[in-house]
Amino acid sequence: MKVFTRLTQFIPAQFLLLIQRASFFLSIIGIAILIFDVGFTHVDQDKNFFRIFYFSILSFGIFAIFFRYIFKRERPARKVILFDSALILLFGILLLVQIDVLREKFAVFQMLNKMGWIYLVLFLFFIREFSDLQINLNNQHLNPARLFIGSFLLLIISGTFLLLLPKATHSGITAIDALFTATSAVCVTGLIVVDTGTYFTVFGQGIIAGLIQLGGLGIMTFASYFSYFFRGKTSYENQLFLSNINNSEKIGEVFSVLKKILILTFGIEFMGAILIFFSVRSRLFNSFSDQFFFSVFHSISGFCNAGFSTLQNSLYEPGFRFNYSLHLIIAALFILGGIGFPILFNLYTYLKYNLSRKFQKITTLNQMHYTPWILNLNSRIVLSTTAILLLGGSVLFYFFEVDNTLAEHSGFGKIVTSFFGAATPRTAGFNSVDSSALHFSTILVIFLLMWIGASPASTGGGIKTSTFAIAILNFLSIAKGKDRMEVFKREIAQVSINRSFAIIALSLMVIGTAIFLIASFNSEMNLLNIAFEVFSAYSTVGLSLGITAQFSTASKAVLILTMFIGRVSMLTLLIAVMRRVKNLNYRYPSEEILIN
Repeated sequence: MKVFTRLTQFIPAQFLLLIQRASFFLSIIGIAILIFDVGFTHVDQDKNFFRIFYFSILSFGIFAIFFRYIFKRERPARKVILFDSALILLFGILLLVQIDVLREKFAVFQMLNKMGWIYLVLFLFFIREFSDLQINLNNQHLNPARLFIGSFLLLIISGTFLLLLPKATHSGITAIDALFTATSAVCVTGLIVVDTGTYFTVFGQGIIAGLIQLGGLGIMTFASYFSYFFRGKTSYENQLFLSNINNSEKIGEVFSVLKKILILTFGIEFMGAILIFFSVRSRLFNSFSDQFFFSVFHSISGFCNAGFSTLQNSLYEPGFRFNYSLHLIIAALFILGGIGFPILFNLYTYLKYNLSRKFQKITTLNQMHYTPWILNLNSRIVLSTTAILLLGGSVLFYFFEVDNTLAEHSGFGKIVTSFFGAATPRTAGFNSVDSSALHFSTILVIFLLMWIGASPASTGGGIKTSTFAIAILNFLSIAKGKDRMEVFKREIAQVSINRSFAIIALSLMVIGTAIFLIASFNSEMNLLNIAFEVFSAYSTVGLSLGITAQFSTASKAVLILTMFIGRVSMLTLLIAVMRRVKNLNYRYPSEEILIN
């Protein structure tokens, strides 16, 4: 150990930095070659060349990791050591797999002799190198809103490029359709211009699933957490930026919140995939892998409120139309995803406290007379509004559709389908009935539910449940002659009221403009159908009356812009482009304006 310590004194810091940068650039080149490899058709000679190239990059990468361990003065965290050990072990196994004698002797080596394992190790190596970079977000021209918007734009452009690869589709795709699909996936909308299940290959569907996952959580969530995972530290400016992006109450808890979000997301999606797998019949699929991919794809699409499905008619497809257990599983996924991470964390704390309190009552004689305020005001408003919308929407859907689209279902089936039909417009986008056959009154109810959408800090869109609730409470407060808004024995801050009405006004402006433009570009279409598509696009819902593919290129461009604005919100765009006022040390005389 003393020898290594002495050697570090003779190794310049610039040389270590050079090794690190060379390893990072090689990982980028490896990913670029991987995309070229899987995205295009190649002959066997090319595949052998790619295999040699991958092993060469990984060999240098493993050498670079060893080199940094030996000569770096700071000892890495235990979790980083475990990750690197797993990466080195996987690479060592892949090297052994290349030996013909071992491959013939051990059956497991034959299973590991697949390019997919090499792709996995190369991808893990890229994450390792990319996350080890030191990125400071302290540029005076960069604010959280611009960073948030820029990350989505980068993801959409990358997704469009990937969907244009020849092996992503069976017969090619136009640039506008690729851009539309990528935007719809990243913005977790679900509107499509080509059928996902038949038009895209498994590789293309995998790209869409990846875009949904990154778009639902935000690429900054992944990048920031893995950067902190490997580096173990970050600047105050980075924490300040990220606290604004992921709504952390305390700057010091930024990365613990990111960790909880990732664990919760993957945990729910994992359980959802298992439940979906066992809820569908295996005879509906060609193989075990098809059934497995179906389960994973719909679990990701469900929790992220994307609404994408590999089925041509979504859950209305024969064989899935009456599978009520599947409908309830997917509904649970997109309801959990649409409630919002802060509410889920707060609800978990509340349930944990109540269980511990009941246990204390049983084990001790002392009674607790004080009940702390654990379920905060935001959670109470969101949960109450969500419950009212789900119950009210289900009742109205049942009432209007009982003799229409619900006629083919049994008694229990009518209840489940009504519940699903009321839950899915709130940015989920799956449909278990024929949307084009819905009663006009039902469509109007869906309009309202789509516009309201999911909850803040969730994977869903819309103006959000809390915004709608604050608007209703404000109406009641004004009618009662109150000069402040109170609910659950708490007063709502004026800044929240101002923000809510700004979001409502801006949403109606964007929706109205989009309807006007599309009606101008496609004047032959029904105005109700156009309005339905625009509301669905802005609220990132994905429900359609079946006219999306018939739109002109200009109308598709309008919908693309509408989906993007709906995902990042018009208010965020305004914050990004306008210079923020630092302070106001003055106040003008106030006057009332004649309103009514």
